[in-house]
Amino acid sequence: MNTRSIRRSAGVLACAAPLLASAQQAAPSASVAQLDTIVVTASRTPQELKNVLSDTSVIDRETLSRAGQSSLAEVLSRSHGIEYVNNGGPQTATSLFMRGANSNQTLVLIDGQRINNASSGIPALNAIPADSIERIEIVRGAASSLYGADAIGGVINVITRQASDKPLSAYSNIGFGTYGTSSYNAGISGASNGWTYSLSGGYQQSHGFDATTTRNPFSHNPDKDSYYQNNVAGSLGYEWKPEQKLSVQVYQTRVNGGYDNGEPYFNDRSVQKLENYSITSENRLADFWKSTLRVGYMVDDNESRNAPADLSPGNSPDGRTTFRTRQNQYSWQNDFRLAENQKFTLAYEHLDQRVKGDIADFTDFMNVTYGDYSQTRRHVNSFTGVYLGDFGRHHVQASLRNDNVSEVGHRTTGGLAYGFDLTGNLRATVAANTGFRAPSFNDLYYPDIGGYVGNPRLKPEESRNGEIGLKYQDDTSELGVVYYHTRVKNLIQTQALDPSNPFAGSTLGNVGRATLQGFTVSGAHSFGNTRIRASLDLSNPKNDDTNEQLLRRARTVLRTSIDHRFDQLLVGAEWYVSDERYDVGQTYMAGYGLFNLTASYDITRNFQVQVRWNNVFDKHYTLAEGYATPGSNAFVNLSWRM
Repeated sequence: MNTRSIRRSAGVLACAAPLLASAQQAAPSASVAQLDTIVVTASRTPQELKNVLSDTSVIDRETLSRAGQSSLAEVLSRSHGIEYVNNGGPQTATSLFMRGANSNQTLVLIDGQRINNASSGIPALNAIPADSIERIEIVRGAASSLYGADAIGGVINVITRQASDKPLSAYSNIGFGTYGTSSYNAGISGASNGWTYSLSGGYQQSHGFDATTTRNPFSHNPDKDSYYQNNVAGSLGYEWKPEQKLSVQVYQTRVNGGYDNGEPYFNDRSVQKLENYSITSENRLADFWKSTLRVGYMVDDNESRNAPADLSPGNSPDGRTTFRTRQNQYSWQNDFRLAENQKFTLAYEHLDQRVKGDIADFTDFMNVTYGDYSQTRRHVNSFTGVYLGDFGRHHVQASLRNDNVSEVGHRTTGGLAYGFDLTGNLRATVAANTGFRAPSFNDLYYPDIGGYVGNPRLKPEESRNGEIGLKYQDDTSELGVVYYHTRVKNLIQTQALDPSNPFAGSTLGNVGRATLQGFTVSGAHSFGNTRIRASLDLSNPKNDDTNEQLLRRARTVLRTSIDHRFDQLLVGAEWYVSDERYDVGQTYMAGYGLFNLTASYDITRNFQVQVRWNNVFDKHYTLAEGYATPGSNAFVNLSWRM
């Protein structure tokens, strides 16, 4: 896709945005779902989305129900400021770039608990099916002063399906699509006599497509890389008095996915398992004081199953590499209402991380050995304070946090945001935040088993972020304009173990610097039964040391969508346009445009059929050099709701 044409289209959108905002005051009234949306992630306490000072958005249940066979990463990438890469299919390792930050610089939560694993620092997005999610809250920009390490690019809070306030509610879905894909899920929820409950489960499978291309000769295996995925979730709560509640939540998901590792006679597999458990006590201790005490436990297991080093039966163990993370998470949050329009939150958190690696060394093909980390445990103690104040047309959010990480000591981060209401519908904002990423166990303690070794002397990566914005909202329209500038130092990058000896291998050092800056315009408008959405990202994610564009990230991304309702029928179209990117070695990857179609039809009040057709024109595009992407693919889903 030609960059100049993208930027020309982008310029038209940017110029039209102010006109859109001013024109809406005379438009006919229509409801906007986000007007009453409540979010928690942006300040750790409930707020109406329209009052949040940070660049925050929500992916709701309706959007997720129309995702078809799209992965969670694909769904996220349809929101502004987010790009993704996988290694040849939704079941493979997935990286997410928020505002140009690295994947391990964006914090992902499930129901408020962190799931970035301790081995690599990257969350297992490929294991989370979209149909298991109630909604997703996205907070862009550094948020370490709210959530600690890894929140340089922002925070994504995946909220699983919750208990309903009805006596009994149920749903089920069955769908089929291209590549032999099928999906089945169902759930129930309800509330009675102070009790609330929910239980859901799902299963997905696909024959898949070849994960690699011939441009990846060392890994290519001309087969179809299938996957099988299942998930189960449940919750049980009891409220014995108003605002006195105890609840338990469980979430488990597992994906067995194929990928290519260079052996043409072996079906390489990666088995990713993610589990999240929590017990939460919410208590109103006084009119002005709410306490939330939570104990959580997270499991992240990843096992790569590759061909034995010696294919002769019984001559060597199979080539399995396993990484395991266990996280115990304890938190006590206290929310105080200081006055009618002022709130203060004080929280204590303790995180205990344990890792284990059965890491195969194939350098000696006849004698496979395994290594583990030299250190396998660390803990983090954190204190967080957040202040929210509304004073007429003036709005303030301030946050301060100290994290004591066992390997690297204390790290203090802060955030300050100010908003001013220019009119009843238009608000200007300015914000500044600091952030950090703690080195992962791979960074610090990876064993010396194959020419690469971790560096226990690493320091955390650190960032400083500033941004200004405008936000407009009325009954029919939304418009957001944001400029952000983030400087990251002490970036952890590969360097030679001994520069004088090219055969000595490599390690890591705090040797990098980067600048992430950009301009985002996003908006939506409803007129009658028609809804239009669009966003434009103009960014410059740059390596300050080489002055080169950061790998696999585009400078311009344009997203547009439109849908229209004809009584029981809803039809929609989406257009995603990205300009060129670069991969390892500055390999050029051309820009591309994807056109998608969606439709849903209400057969009855309880039954609905949904259709999604991705990449309608079967465009060839590359997210990572040597790895394949899906062609034109469709998915049909039959949904029942009680």
